[in-house]
Amino acid sequence: MRNKRTDFADDFLFGVATSSYQIEGHGFGGAGPTHWDTFAATPGNVVRGENGARACDHYHRFDEDFDLVRNAGFDAYRFSTSWARVLPEGRGTINQEGLDYYDRLTDAMLERGIKPCVTLYHWEMPSALSDLGGWTHPDVANWFADFATIIMDRIGDRMHSIATINEFWCVTWLSHFLGHHAPGHRDIRATARAMHHALKAHGTAIQALRSQGHENLGAVFNLEWATPADDSSAAKRAAELHDGYYNRFFLDAVFKGSYPEIILNGIEDHLPKNWQDDFPIIQSPVDWCGINYYTRSVMAPDEGPWPGVKTVEGPLPKTFMNWEIYPQGLYDFLKRTADEYTGDLPLFVTENGMAASDDLIGDTIDDTHRMEFIDLHLDAVRQAKADGVPVHGYFVWSLLDNYEWALGYEKRFGLVHVDFESLERTPKASYHALSKALRT
Repeated sequence: MRNKRTDFADDFLFGVATSSYQIEGHGFGGAGPTHWDTFAATPGNVVRGENGARACDHYHRFDEDFDLVRNAGFDAYRFSTSWARVLPEGRGTINQEGLDYYDRLTDAMLERGIKPCVTLYHWEMPSALSDLGGWTHPDVANWFADFATIIMDRIGDRMHSIATINEFWCVTWLSHFLGHHAPGHRDIRATARAMHHALKAHGTAIQALRSQGHENLGAVFNLEWATPADDSSAAKRAAELHDGYYNRFFLDAVFKGSYPEIILNGIEDHLPKNWQDDFPIIQSPVDWCGINYYTRSVMAPDEGPWPGVKTVEGPLPKTFMNWEIYPQGLYDFLKRTADEYTGDLPLFVTENGMAASDDLIGDTIDDTHRMEFIDLHLDAVRQAKADGVPVHGYFVWSLLDNYEWALGYEKRFGLVHVDFESLERTPKASYHALSKALRT
């Protein structure tokens, strides 16, 4: 790899990321059912109907996995907690076995000198709350804040950083408008309410955690660059709309206390009553901002109801997710976010990585393509830093091949290969290359 640790400031944080449902094994430890379990059990939603009941069995193998994190030279590990593991019904009775597990997990990181960076919610809504409407229910902000205080009361004193909700767009638009993720809705009213309530839940949790004395609190946004398919005004408006509902809606809310007018034109009638009154909560100050970045979309107008846009095939090389490789978008987002939203607030690239064809050949996987992808995006980070953007860290997605949601176990993002039959871990060439770069 071209990039190495010495190309960055001494306090620049290099980490690797995972999420609870994707690796832990949700069938273990008394965890309650989630909307992903029922979504996966419905024919046609997930490749081969696969779920996260066993996943990578990180629940029993985390010592082995944290040895891999330490041995590679990463400073930090970004993980998430499962709401249904701690509160099987989403509220009420606490599963002490779940709290004990996260206790052990935290201590195991610290014993290896790894900074724990927790994300409270990475998409596994307890089924009992999903039955009540989940993110569309007006009380969900308080439910989430209660969960946040319970789990952080147990492990928060040892966290390096705490994030609330991972990827607001996926939690709301992808899951309630497009229907590609749990709970699988395709309803604009549910979408508008989920978008607003998720943001209110973020702010409510930030306030609750502050009152507990927790520090280094942040928000994580997944951002996707929007490029017009041509020079027409219609294509430019399609790109502006995509940028609006994907990126600016959530950033505007947290950092400006407003929603973009171009998006309100489509969803304002479906937002909860008196939604404007919630911005003081949504704007609760954060200490850092995380950006998850993978690709761009090439946008064109489309017939039909609002928003009337579609994604068209772009010309650039693509990953196995059929996502274009566009590192310029990471630079552009880092620069734009600092210039228009966050100012001097520390920014972190909290996820970046690629799905690839990873065939195990003997004891080796030569994923040179993944090494080049990471290098190109680290180049973008270095350029942003050179241009004055306060980028303080970079996390690779992901440590392990894992459950890739609606795509089951088919798409592999890991630095470490997982045999999903034997669960054997095999570090790939990218893992070894990053280890060398981090130790240089």
